[in-house]
Amino acid sequence: MNLLLLKLDVTPALIGLASLAGRKWGHTVRGWIVALPLTTGPIVFFLALTHGVAFAADTAAGILAGGFSLVAFTIAYGRIAMHWTWPPTLMASTIAFLIMTAILRPVHVPLVPLWVAVLVALLISIRLLPRDRDSGPPPEALPGRWDIPFRMLIATGFVVVITGLAPSLGPHLAGLLSPFPFFTATLAAFAQLQHGAAAAVSVLRGLLLGLFSYASFMFTLALLLVPAGITAAFAVAVVVVIVFQAASLWLMRNGIG
Repeated sequence: MNLLLLKLDVTPALIGLASLAGRKWGHTVRGWIVALPLTTGPIVFFLALTHGVAFAADTAAGILAGGFSLVAFTIAYGRIAMHWTWPPTLMASTIAFLIMTAILRPVHVPLVPLWVAVLVALLISIRLLPRDRDSGPPPEALPGRWDIPFRMLIATGFVVVITGLAPSLGPHLAGLLSPFPFFTATLAAFAQLQHGAAAAVSVLRGLLLGLFSYASFMFTLALLLVPAGITAAFAVAVVVVIVFQAASLWLMRNGIG
């Protein structure tokens, strides 16, 4: 119940923050913000407290492996959005995520090769996205009064469903499903609806740039939780996120990626 309440608090706050930031700085920043592990991080933390550090470390490794599913979702959405409207695009990309998750379920890769493979997959996926660029902050006149609250409601619904299913899945499968991109799906769909496919691609490009810190955060937790304990592992992981996010922000500002 504590985890559910946490997600119900964090989810709408994150979507609201990302939406407001996107209005000010553009669609790419939206994707970059939602890549932060602001829900999966607390999941690992609470699992460490309730089920032990070994269980939490296994979950973090599963979340790291789920980066491949995020890549599948992102590539599918970015390529399909150029030809289809947002409902079939969202459905097809969700199916891509679930198919990749099913493929990964019986697979257990050693931690260091897994981390490296996820980073390489992220690099490749950035190159596979359509090259349309964000044209800047969207016009203020387009969003309505209920635009951001509706986004928050949709994303929270995703979180409630996934949280309800997670306890019976075990650490590996729970980890694989935890990165389901409900934030990204919501933001990309609204961007495509209001501003076209190029705006959705910009959200996805920002997500991919931010996922380097996300993957490294989970790698750090999976590596350090058992030998170092909760406090030390999370302290190092937070530093890792700051370093990687600073680097990706520099890349965005210099038009790289």
